[in-house]
Amino acid sequence: MWTILRNRITTRTTTTMPCSFLAQFLSFPPLRSALFEPSPPPSPHHRHRHLHLRPLSSGFSGGGWSPAIRPFCSTSGCERRAMAGRLESCSSDPSSVSYLTQREAAEIDEELMGPLGFSVDQLMELAGLSVATSIAEVYKASEYKRVLAICGPGNNGGDGLVAARHLFHFGYKPYICYPKRTPKPLYTGLVTQLESLRVPFLSVEDLPPDLSTEYDILLDAVFGFSFHGAARPPFDDILRRLIGMRKSDQTNKKSPVIVSIDIPSGWHVEEGDISGEGIKPDMLVSLTAPKLCAKQFHGPHHFLGGRFVPPPIAEKYNLRLPPYPGASMCVHIGKAPQVDISAMRENYISPEFHEEEVDADPIKQFCKWFEEAVAAGLREANAMALSTAGKDGKPSSRMVLLKGVDEDGFVWYTNYESQKGCQLSENPWASLLFYWESLNRQVRVEGSVEKVSNEESEKYFHSRPHGSQIGAIVSKQSSIVPGRQVLHQQYRELEEKFSNVNLIPKPEHWGGYRLKPELIEFWQGQQSRLHDRLQYRPQEIDGRQVWKIVRLAP
Repeated sequence: MWTILRNRITTRTTTTMPCSFLAQFLSFPPLRSALFEPSPPPSPHHRHRHLHLRPLSSGFSGGGWSPAIRPFCSTSGCERRAMAGRLESCSSDPSSVSYLTQREAAEIDEELMGPLGFSVDQLMELAGLSVATSIAEVYKASEYKRVLAICGPGNNGGDGLVAARHLFHFGYKPYICYPKRTPKPLYTGLVTQLESLRVPFLSVEDLPPDLSTEYDILLDAVFGFSFHGAARPPFDDILRRLIGMRKSDQTNKKSPVIVSIDIPSGWHVEEGDISGEGIKPDMLVSLTAPKLCAKQFHGPHHFLGGRFVPPPIAEKYNLRLPPYPGASMCVHIGKAPQVDISAMRENYISPEFHEEEVDADPIKQFCKWFEEAVAAGLREANAMALSTAGKDGKPSSRMVLLKGVDEDGFVWYTNYESQKGCQLSENPWASLLFYWESLNRQVRVEGSVEKVSNEESEKYFHSRPHGSQIGAIVSKQSSIVPGRQVLHQQYRELEEKFSNVNLIPKPEHWGGYRLKPELIEFWQGQQSRLHDRLQYRPQEIDGRQVWKIVRLAP
């Protein structure tokens, strides 16, 4: 993505929450000298330097590499391709986006680096972080731990170095092949950062003959959208080896996945893989907006990264860019890959969970795990699946929120006239399930259910936000409503009615339930499906009730 900025790169506790505070807590809610012959420089305001690659007989047809801008195509050609790109963006696909021509990509970079005030190192950091988060979205460190980042001498290589640093902190084991280092302070700083993390740097000679035996992910950060012509040593041989990865697939030998940054190395920025014999990456991470060559990308995962395009740029170039979810630095674009549900699996890697390490009291053990889920920053760690059944024995499940836990049991609040409320009145037994995905943990709870006291329900009801109190009155939960507008109308009427009321009365049909556990099971995911399952059941010993802990087969 990035190109060399001429004359602009200068020198240069975890806390936990005591379980006793659970209810209170829950109520609140970013070199060219050895390889290239330079053409006359562009405008001094331009970030890019036109580069002409000395031709070789390696057979590689153009592409793009990050540290420079490719020669502009003719205006008419660019306009035709731009129009084709706009029209060919599948309008029926909600994830369709705009594709940039070479000229547009260059102009956007120039504006970002000029009047919009971005610096090369700032954009490189955002780009590298986007690449790392895209990889983490698809290729979990538990199964794709070993990453070889092959970095070219320009800004695309810089993106790869930044991505490798973030991947290290995400739990991957990166290795760097950086054969033509750039002596600019920005790049030497990135190398120093990786060396401080003890990330190994490998020469081309150090690489194994068969890359598939040593690595799970090959990060293609060699050439960006400025590259054209044929690659020179040692990159010609490296690209041949990357291309050879697909041939090894045909021999049923496991092959690492290939992730390309912005442009698959060796591709033409607009025409793509002209020869049809270039790299076939499994993932392409486009930066700013996809380039026209991305239309020829047929791998399963196409991500857009960067999240730095300001509205003036989007409006000027009529860019259609998808919204980024939450705080993510990347978003999946293009058609969703075909999914083989039967092949979906996760090889869990967790600390072993031993009987001698757990608390004798399952409520205390639950509080310990809950505190760790909160400390890990999990969204709604108190979310739990509640399963109930009426007198007909037909079970139903839904997600509710835990609002309290103590030695008496687990508490949640709801409408007593809802489906679950009706089922509990007929059959006062239920089960709860907590699932904390990033910790590879589940907790299952079974037991009898009773309503909490009216005083307890009143206290919690009035601790809720004003709008939630009105919502509880409006919603006749599980009953049929003619349309959403009816709920909004009733809400507005009650909002006006209670506008000057300090204490909104709790409806009689609303309150809490408490499940008194008779079984609690703690599940910790492990490799090869040899999961840890420790189950607590009450038993009477010498006239007093104690909890017996047993291990269950996974």
